[in-house]
Amino acid sequence: MKALLEYLATNLVDRPEAVTIKERTGRHTVTYHLTVAPDETGKVIGRSGRVAKAIRDLMSVAAARRYKRVHVDIE
Repeated sequence: MKALLEYLATNLVDRPEAVTIKERTGRHTVTYHLTVAPDETGKVIGRSGRVAKAIRDLMSVAAARRYKRVHVDIE
């Protein structure tokens, strides 16, 4: 799932080398902290949060296949 999030984030921004993802796992949940360059945060969030919602939806589908829940925090 981390590879999917990395793929999505690096293709959205102009500087993919600035993308970092930290993973924290629990018993039934996985939390990802996505950090991008400060001037490119808007590209990942999108207008009215549409891109961020789409990323979270895709990650939820991937997590459901593994019987987990996922949270994506964009910092």
